Amino acid sequence: MGESVSEATVVKWLKQPGDSVEIDDAILDIATDKVDSEVPSPVNGKIVEQLFKENEVAQVGDILAVLEIEGEEVAHEPVEKNNPTPVSIPSNDPKPAPVISKQPEMNTSGRFYSPLVKNIAAEEGISLSELDAIKGSGLEGRLTKEDILAYIASKKDSKGSSSESVVSTPAVSATSEYSQEVSASVSASAGDEIIEMDRMRKLIAEHMVSSVKTSPHVCSFIETDVTNIVNWRNRVKSAFEKREGVKITFTPIFIEAVAKAIRDYPMINISVSGTQIIKKRDINIGMAAALPSGNLIVPVIHNADQLNLVGITKAVNDLAERARKNKLKHDETQNGTFTVTNVGSFGSLTGTPIINQPQVAILALGAIIKKPAVLETEHGDVIAIRHKMIMSLSYDHRVVDGALGGLFLKRISENLENWDLQREF
Repeated sequence: MGESVSEATVVKWLKQPGDSVEIDDAILDIATDKVDSEVPSPVNGKIVEQLFKENEVAQVGDILAVLEIEGEEVAHEPVEKNNPTPVSIPSNDPKPAPVISKQPEMNTSGRFYSPLVKNIAAEEGISLSELDAIKGSGLEGRLTKEDILAYIASKKDSKGSSSESVVSTPAVSATSEYSQEVSASVSASAGDEIIEMDRMRKLIAEHMVSSVKTSPHVCSFIETDVTNIVNWRNRVKSAFEKREGVKITFTPIFIEAVAKAIRDYPMINISVSGTQIIKKRDINIGMAAALPSGNLIVPVIHNADQLNLVGITKAVNDLAERARKNKLKHDETQNGTFTVTNVGSFGSLTGTPIINQPQVAILALGAIIKKPAVLETEHGDVIAIRHKMIMSLSYDHRVVDGALGGLFLKRISENLENWDLQREF
């Protein structure tokens, strides 16, 4: 599902136990923090067992269902989540399925813990007896990753409180480290309306909190004169739409300017892994898009620097339209190396966006406003009405210093201010 995806929610089972399936038949719908997807069958066969219920969260690598392969007599034994038995494939199948042999262990109390939960406990120095005292929110009280992360966060916040008091204090079981922190500090009064976050909003909240904890954010600002761009677009937009079949907005123009600036300053186009800096070859620009639900998604224009303005415009319009209709493919939200968000579309002059991990910078575009400005001419300074826009760049100060951030932002501004009014599309 991509390097940034570690888990997915089972949204809906499309096939039930006893149903026959063919290769590539959709078995179930899943949802990640990026996009919803269908899971296809890898073989011809019959559904024997479903290991996750709808709305349950599965980790990458978990077994979702058991299939009986056509033409084989299979003595089926129930398979536990995270406890798969080896699967054999007929010798005539050109792609044998992998054999998973690692079996999770049971502790002395008989309570089941997945390998992921046990690894987290080991890293945090949590004993099995302490694990036994943590209330689980999973099936039949099973301890999930979210439960143990919430417990660890509460334990650190308690500063010496006993594990029993930490577990029993919250009135509502937390579904994440983020929700645990909020529920411990906010109470509802009479008449208040309590609205449960939907799945995507929970994931966005966790992603944002994680980003702030990971990267020390620094912001730089610049005001840019985009009068030439406004006038050029007003002149060509009718002919552009008639010839290309799509409307040209300001977004593709800004993305083109960003892609050119990244080529000049490639150390903005990086990620951090421990003490290593990974310099990305491709320039894949994500654009934050608001959904009708009020949530956000970031479709990605891959290899944006290799597209001309018409290509970028068509990509922007296509991705934005399918994002609103929840029709994006999974790889269209993956592998972004830089993100642009247009806060000006909602009337904001500027903003201080949070970095979209594992990237190291994000650009916010403010509203385009007419204002008086001093212009230098050969006959002296004059005051004129110009179209101005404030851009802000948030960047990870671990690896991007003020000089690099400022120069990169200035280059974007120069690319926009030097726009050729006679440019053909």
